[in-house]
Amino acid sequence: MKISVCGKGGSGKSIVVTLLAYEIRKRGYQPLVVDSDESNSGLYQMLGFNRPPIPLMEMIGGKKGLKEKMANPEVLSQPEILIEEIPSGYILSKDNLKLIAIGKILQFLEGCACPMGVLCREFLKKLSLKEKEIAIIDMEAGIEHFGRGIEEGVDIVLIIVEPSVESIRLAEKIEHLAKGAGLSNVWAILNKITSEGLTLKLKKP
Repeated sequence: MKISVCGKGGSGKSIVVTLLAYEIRKRGYQPLVVDSDESNSGLYQMLGFNRPPIPLMEMIGGKKGLKEKMANPEVLSQPEILIEEIPSGYILSKDNLKLIAIGKILQFLEGCACPMGVLCREFLKKLSLKEKEIAIIDMEAGIEHFGRGIEEGVDIVLIIVEPSVESIRLAEKIEHLAKGAGLSNVWAILNKITSEGLTLKLKKP
C-alpha cells in the first residue's frame, strides 16, 4: 500500500506523516516514509533520525544524470524496486521505520523541482512492497505533483485540511484531480480544529 499525504503548505502534512508512520509501526507493519517535499528539510528529525538520508537524486547523478537517463529509456527499464535493494546511506532505518528522500532544492538558481517529480513518479511506480510494508509519501504543498503524474504510483490519497477557505478549496481540487487520475480511495484529515462545532461545519457538503 502506498499513501500520498498532501494538502496546503503549513496544514500539518509532515506531522501527520510522522504520526501515521508511528501508528503503522505500532500495529506491526513496516512503514517506509518517502520525503518528496523538496522544500521541507526537517522531516527526518521528526521521525527520530539525527541526519537526513542521501537523496535518491544523487544516486543517479543529480538533475543532469536524470536527464541523460530519461533520454535512454533502457536505463529506466528496471521493472521493480524492492526496499532491501536501496543502497545503505540512501535509506535510513530505526526501530523498524525507514526513510528515504527524493531530493531537495539546495542552491540559488538551481532550477525547478520538476526532475524530483519525475524521479518520484518513476520510483513509486516501480516500488514493490511486501505484505507488511506500507509506504507513506510526504508530498510537496499544493497540487503540482498531480501535474507531474506522481499519483500514478499510489493507492490512497490522504488530504490534510486546516480550517481556512484556501485549504478547503485546495482539498476539493485535490479530490477532483485524484479521481481524474483513477483514484477512488481519497480521504481527508481535519487538522488544527479548535472546537467540535467547527468540525461539524467543515464536514458539511
